[in-house]
Amino acid sequence: MNGWNTPEGYLVGRDVTETVMTMDEFDELSAPPVVFPGLLGPESAYRTAYDLLARRFPVEALDLIEPALAEEPDNAGLRTLRAWAYLLRAQLTRAEDDLRWLVDNDPSDVWARHALGRALERQSRYEDALPHLRLAAVMSDDYDHHAAVFRVERLIASRGD
Repeated sequence: MNGWNTPEGYLVGRDVTETVMTMDEFDELSAPPVVFPGLLGPESAYRTAYDLLARRFPVEALDLIEPALAEEPDNAGLRTLRAWAYLLRAQLTRAEDDLRWLVDNDPSDVWARHALGRALERQSRYEDALPHLRLAAVMSDDYDHHAAVFRVERLIASRGD
């Protein structure tokens, strides 16, 4: 975006004769929700919400996911996206609820298991997080998953001192 900070606010545009917005007005600017014409239903909600989450717009994604989940409450893909959105917003208890549902329905879902462990870790529930993180690390053999196990083990050990 072309613009300059000024004492009055943020100047938008290329010419100094253009309008100056206050910082509050500038902060209120937001991208409109992305809606593809002719695409309605849970399948389009999934695609659009995924794109929004990849761009780190969890509020807008949740606005699409909630109605689609009301229509299909057992849709694991939509629940995965909702858990991701809750994690991005640090709504960890809500994320935990969806992640537990996902792990209960598909114990082999590595992403859900690791994300559940991370949500528990972020709530400082290290002992609850460790089994999920360990299982995800063994299932995936991913470096980040093993690092999470090591990190939580160290946090538990440092608590005991």
